[in-house]
Amino acid sequence: MEAKNRTVISEFLLLGLSNDLELKPLIFSIFLSMYLVTMLGNLIIILTISYYSHLHTPMYFFLSNLSANDICFSTSTITKMLLNIQKQDQNISYIGCISQVCFVSVFGGMEYCLIAVMAYVCYVAICHPLRYIIIMNLCLCVMPVLISLFISTAVALLHSLMVLRLSFCTEPKIPHFFCELGQIKLSYSDPLINNLLIFVTVCVFGGVPVTGIIFSYVNIVFSLLRMPSSIGKHKAFSTCGSHLSVVSLFYGTGFGVYISSAVTDSSWKSAVASVMYSVVPQILNPFIYSLRNKEMKEALRKLISMTTSVMYQLLWAWVSRVSLFEICQNVRHFCHCILPK
Repeated sequence: MEAKNRTVISEFLLLGLSNDLELKPLIFSIFLSMYLVTMLGNLIIILTISYYSHLHTPMYFFLSNLSANDICFSTSTITKMLLNIQKQDQNISYIGCISQVCFVSVFGGMEYCLIAVMAYVCYVAICHPLRYIIIMNLCLCVMPVLISLFISTAVALLHSLMVLRLSFCTEPKIPHFFCELGQIKLSYSDPLINNLLIFVTVCVFGGVPVTGIIFSYVNIVFSLLRMPSSIGKHKAFSTCGSHLSVVSLFYGTGFGVYISSAVTDSSWKSAVASVMYSVVPQILNPFIYSLRNKEMKEALRKLISMTTSVMYQLLWAWVSRVSLFEICQNVRHFCHCILPK
């Protein structure tokens, strides 16, 4: 009977945040705006770090990877909901739902790992500044990213394969706007093994990074207390302040969603609360790093000035029919003036 049900089921129903047809356009507009802001903000961070050589440091390397991961995470969760609202269709295929579970698990795990590694980078920069370049060499920068990606992918594939063993009714309704591991409770099979695997995964991806972050910041605090110079303390705070804000945002929203899910039985309230950890951190991360970090603010200002100048030159050329050669000369001269020596 279970094998039969596994072959019959072909799709799930994503109920989303509301079934009210009048609210659908508003929800579509809000989430499309949030998705575009997430894409634009994180792309600007990546382009800025790639463009300016003085930002080619370990911390900004991991920040660019975090921004790329945020783009992928938002794309894996929001785009299907936008497409369903636009098509007025709540269906998602069985394979599509399993694939979404896999991608959400991969990018969610990567987020935990990257934030923990960035805490270690802050620790090395503040507690061992003279050996910072030696310790954080190219190999030590690339390897954590590759290892995090490998572990996250392996765990996500394992979870996805374990979901395949579960049996569902012919038209399971998911009270959410995307598929995630928590939806295994809709199965009428025994999900004990799946729940144990989720528990182990949460302990690994939650406990190990949190332990690393606490260790890093405890040592940072002791190092700051030993600093005699107020200038050194201010520089240290500027180094780790942005990351600490991201840590507080990411774990704060995740903890808030966990508490809200524990105290309420409403599926709709749980779905709304999940927006806080699946959408909000990815939107705010670029703003936190661009507003709280002096180097990023200066680099963004130069990049925006250069982009504005190029657009102005192109518009002026179109209006006055100036030769393309003269435009290139003007743009190259402007870029030469603002680029870091």
